[in-house]
This record gives sequence, C-alpha cells and structure tokens, in this order.
Amino acid sequence: MEASLYWRTGLMTTQMSSSAAPLAAAEPAPAAAEPSTPALLVGGGLPDFEAISPDQVRAHIPGLLADLEAELGAIEAQLGEALAAGQPLSWAGLMDPLQRLGERLRWSWGVVSHLNGVCHGPELRDAHASQQAAVVAFGNRAGQSAVIYQALGQLQQQGGLDATQQRILASELRERQLRGVGLAGEAQVAFNAASQELAELSTRFGNQVLDATNAWTLRLTDSAELEGLPASLRALLAQAARQAGDADASAEAGPWLLGLDYPRFGPFLQYSRQRGLRERLYRAHVSRASGLGEGSADNGPLIERILTLRQEQAHRLGYANWAEVSLASKMAGSEAEVESLLEDLRAAAYPAAERELEDLRACAARHGAAEATDLQPWDVSFWAETLRQERFELDSEALRPWFPLPQVLEGLFGLCDRLFGIQIVAADGEAPLWHPDVRFFRIHDGADGRPLAAFFLDPYSRPGSKRGGAWMDECLGRQRQADGTPVLPVAYLVCNQSPPLGDTPSLMTFNEVETLFHEFGHGLHHMLSTVDRPEAAGINNVEWDAVELPSQFMENWCYDRATLLGMARHWQSGEPLPQQEFDKLQAARTFLGGAATLRQVHFALTDLKLHSSWSPDLGLSPEQLRRQIATTTTLLAPLPEDAMLCSFSHIFAGGYAAGYYSYKWAELLSADAFSAFEEAGLDNEAAIQATGRRFRDTVLSQGGSRHPAELFEAFRGRAPAAHALIRHSGLEPAPARS
Repeated sequence: MEASLYWRTGLMTTQMSSSAAPLAAAEPAPAAAEPSTPALLVGGGLPDFEAISPDQVRAHIPGLLADLEAELGAIEAQLGEALAAGQPLSWAGLMDPLQRLGERLRWSWGVVSHLNGVCHGPELRDAHASQQAAVVAFGNRAGQSAVIYQALGQLQQQGGLDATQQRILASELRERQLRGVGLAGEAQVAFNAASQELAELSTRFGNQVLDATNAWTLRLTDSAELEGLPASLRALLAQAARQAGDADASAEAGPWLLGLDYPRFGPFLQYSRQRGLRERLYRAHVSRASGLGEGSADNGPLIERILTLRQEQAHRLGYANWAEVSLASKMAGSEAEVESLLEDLRAAAYPAAERELEDLRACAARHGAAEATDLQPWDVSFWAETLRQERFELDSEALRPWFPLPQVLEGLFGLCDRLFGIQIVAADGEAPLWHPDVRFFRIHDGADGRPLAAFFLDPYSRPGSKRGGAWMDECLGRQRQADGTPVLPVAYLVCNQSPPLGDTPSLMTFNEVETLFHEFGHGLHHMLSTVDRPEAAGINNVEWDAVELPSQFMENWCYDRATLLGMARHWQSGEPLPQQEFDKLQAARTFLGGAATLRQVHFALTDLKLHSSWSPDLGLSPEQLRRQIATTTTLLAPLPEDAMLCSFSHIFAGGYAAGYYSYKWAELLSADAFSAFEEAGLDNEAAIQATGRRFRDTVLSQGGSRHPAELFEAFRGRAPAAHALIRHSGLEPAPARS
C-alpha cells in the first residue's frame, strides 16, 4: 500500500494512507447539504467528485481552515477554563469534539489528495500545492496546542477509560510529542518551518517522478523492434500511440509507443528479444528524476534536503535520528531488532540469489546469447522469463486469457464470502465517480444481510493522469455521528493494471491478480472494522509495520487450489485453467525467491541507514551510502547512472521513511497467519471457515483498538515465528551467526 496525506484522527495527526467522507448505515448516498454549499465543503457522504474543481480548492480551503481555527480556539478556551477550575474531563467533552473538527478537514482535503492521485493534471496539482502549506500549518497548530496536550494528560491520569480509549489516548499523546508539542519559542518555530518545507519537498519529489515517468517515450515503427513481444503488449503499445496522436496506430502495423509506466515497461523487459532496446528502456527507468533523462528534473538535491531536515527534526524532538522517531510508533522495538530481521533474511537470500544468477547465465549460454558472460540488469527479466518457461513450462503471458478482471473479482468475492462470511455486490450507478473506469460495490454480512461497508474500484493504468502503483485509501471511516447515526466505512481501491483493449476485457497477469488481492486485503482491514471509535477503526492506530499483514495474507490465496481454479476461466471459452498450469504456478511460486528477498532487503536497509546513519557531514552522498549497502545486498552492481533513490517515492514522497522494512516484517506475520489455514487443512471446509471467521474477528475487525502482537496471538494462539516466511520464500534457514 502506498502512502498519501492522511488525517488519521480528529486530532490532525499526519500519518499514512488515505483520503475522503460519512456514509449512512443503510444507503451510501451523498449527505444532504444546503444548495449553496460547495461540493468540497459538504463534509459528509460520498463526495461529488466531478463537482470538485481546482478553483474550488483555491476558493474554499482557506475559508474552511479559518472556520476550523475559530472552532479550535473555542475548544481550547473551554478546556482552559475547565483545567483552571480543576474540573474533571470526559472523553465526550474532549476527544469527540476534536475528532469531529478533524473529520471536517480530513473530508475536504482528503478528496483533494485523492483526486490529485487519480485525476492528476497541472491545474489540480497547482491548486493542491497552493493550499498544502496552510493545511500543514493548521495541522501543526492543532497538534502543538499546549492546553489540549495538558487536557489529554489529565484525561489519561483520571482513569476510568476502557482498553481502546487508553490505547488511543497513549498513541495521541505520543504523536503530539512527535509533532513538537513540547517545543517552545525558536525551537517550535524552526520545527514548524521544517514541517512545512518537508511537506512541500515531498509533493515536489512525487510530482517530479510522475513528470519524468510521463516525459520519456520511444516511438517504434519497425515490427522487428517488437520481436518477442506478446500480442497484448503490442496492442497496448499501439493504444498508447493512438492516445499520443497516431490515430491510425494498430497492433499489427504500428506505430507503437514505449513508455516507463509499468504496464509497458515491465512486460517489455520481460519479453523483448531486442537487447539494445531493453538496455535503453532500463537506463531511462533507473535514471528517472535524476536530471539525466529526457524532461527530468533532479530529485537528488531534494533527497539531501529531506534527509537533513528529518535529522534536524529528530534532534529537536530529543531523538538521535529519524529512524528512532519512526520506530517510536511501530511494532518493532528498535533499529537493532529491524536490522536483525533484515540480516537473517539477507543471509538466507544471498546464496540462493547467487545460485539463481548462475542459473540465468547458464540459460543464456544454452541459447548462445552474449549475455551469458556479460549479464546486465536489463537482461535479468528476459532470461528469468525464459528460464521460467523452460523449467516450469509456464508462460506468464499465455495465462492472461484465464484471468479477465470480472472473473477474478468473482473469485475474490467468493473467497471473502468463504473465509469471512460477507457478500459483495455491485452497486454501479449508486455513487458519484471520478472516472468512467471506476466501479462501486457494497459489502453485506452474509449471516443477516446487514450493510457493512462499500468501496470504489479504480483498476486500470492511465498514464499521464494517474500516479503509478496500487493503493488503498480511506474514503469514509467507521464512526458514529454526534446524533449516534452510524457511519460505515468506504474504501478507495486503486490499481494500475492493463486496461481493456477494444472488445477484450482487462486480461490480467498473475502478478496483477496478486496485486488486486493485496490491495483488497487492506480494504478488508478498513471495511470489516467493528470499532466505533474512529481513532482506532480500520487501519487507524495500527502500527505501520503490522498494517501490511492483511494485504500480504490475502496474496497467499492466489496459490490456493480451490480459490485459483474457481476463478481462472478462459474469457472466451469459459474453460477452467488446466490443472497442470496451476501445478506450474505452484512450482514456480518461489522461483527467484532469493533475488526477490534480497531486493527488498536492499531497499529496506538503504532506507533504514539513510535515516539513521547519513548526515551532511558523513562525507558520502545518500547515493554513495546506498552503493556501499549494495555491496552486500545486490549481486549486479548498480549502473553509474542508476539513481534509484531519485524515484524512491515510498520514503521520500510517501510515509515509509525508516519504515520500508515494514513489508518484510508484515510478511513474516502474514506467512505465519496463513500457515494457520494450512495446519487446519486447506481442503477442510469447516476448519477453513472457522479459521477465517477467527481472523476476521481478531486481526480484521479490531483494527487499532489493540496492539497487533496481542491480536496476532489472539488469532494464532502464540507469538509470530519466522519459519513460515522462510518456507514460503523457498529459502533455507540462514546459518546461526556467531
């Protein structure tokens, strides 16, 4: 799951993942509002996306912030009087008003942030940028309120709170400390100025990655340049050419337009027999936003400035570095604990990755290819696909016809019914949309038909207007309004898979199937919450290194026989995926598992060391430090122009700073969680359903109301263990370190 600006609680704590709005319990329709109320300020119900324009953002966010400032001041005055008089405080008198105040901003600014990701354009980008500083300033102002912090402390000392309230309050006090509430005078002024600059730099970093990705294209006119490409990719490249102005472009005759967005970039490296073109594409991709590529601004100076500011912020807060700040609110106890996990994985993966690389060289040698003695990064995907087909007789591209999106959704929804007892039904036409590609669904409890949640699905890549990657965002969070009316959760589920081509539906790669299951796991975490306190509902208040547990857990079901064979049917003939193809997928599951694990360790350790060890006085640039780390975490040294950090949006434009390790940390949890189903017997339907309901009732439903370690033990009956992750990754346990 990628990150965006998220007002995690009503107390304006900037956190990870999300965007915009309250949904009535029975009917997900826009909330009633005065006719004169601008769509951006409705503050409840599903947003009227098409009515929210860049002009509204500029015109109405300042007024909203002014209203919220006045409301916040009134709350502070009331609290100040109560504290001065020694009056006891209550949750309803303190936390609820603050939450409702924060929800107003979360609703409006969340819609803007969401649209900026899925309907990106120069006008909206400029409008977003024009208001971001004021939004961040208000967040700092609210988060640093001394009287509110004092009131929170008194509420905690009074006692009488339930376990969920205690956990929310402890988290809120910690987050306010991290927001600089304890600072005063020049230190607080400097802290706030740095917060503003960091927000601006983060937005600029992400915009420049998007611009650099969109700026590079390569027009192909000779069919020989497409040697090896599957028909679906030829059609996609022709469609891109038509969208760029070549009205007569066709899959058969061209021209074809190559680009750096993943639906074009990834398959081209995987299938193209034109090594020179693979190299050209790869070099363009790894040098994005480094100042080297076409139309590419340089994110390098932004990286150094971001890291420097984060280090300064950490020192102001009394921490040694930003890694300590990040880990203060995570499940992992220390940097040493994270490094220990990463080293265990590195030690297990490195020898496996060495063997895998030799296998690729041997494969190239069997085909008489020059790269057998000169294997380069742009060769790896091609020879990996060749070897995969040889070893498992598995052609990834040939499987696409068995995975049309409608059929995959049917299988996914059926699995959720089987495991969690929920029914998912299409509700197209019942909600406003931001693009014709988007669909809307409702979720009901399978036992009694109660409405539980709803979600938007935006599945297809739209180069130029939609940022890359895949993510789940919050549209509405579970809560109760002031009059007690329940608000059910609504999620945004966004992917960037191959779009339909003419009359052919979106035929998904198996990787795209896994991505959809992954994001839906995040969605289930958000939507199946039973916590009515919004500060801890869904993914709110969940430690970030545990939030990937449900998403990675769902990926495992892509390899479950009943699940996969139940949904994989040919889009034309309706024939099920042959058993032998399923067997090949199973056999290939851990193919190149060492390289995949080592890649994630490289990213995670680079992120951690940049935020714990790098400083302007180190004598090394961030990229030089990354290259030092690469000596033990990569097998093919980065190219001279490889500027991976310049497009590492997770840590410089998202919320994963000193937290990228969370993917592997949560993968350990998810592998162990899935092993509970394996132990129950994947063919034992009664046991699977019972285990699934237990997973729903613990991990999914209770969200951030309890510590993730406690919830995991409630589900699993013990603390998490690493053996399932090692097994699922196809790696032998690393030898004990002396």
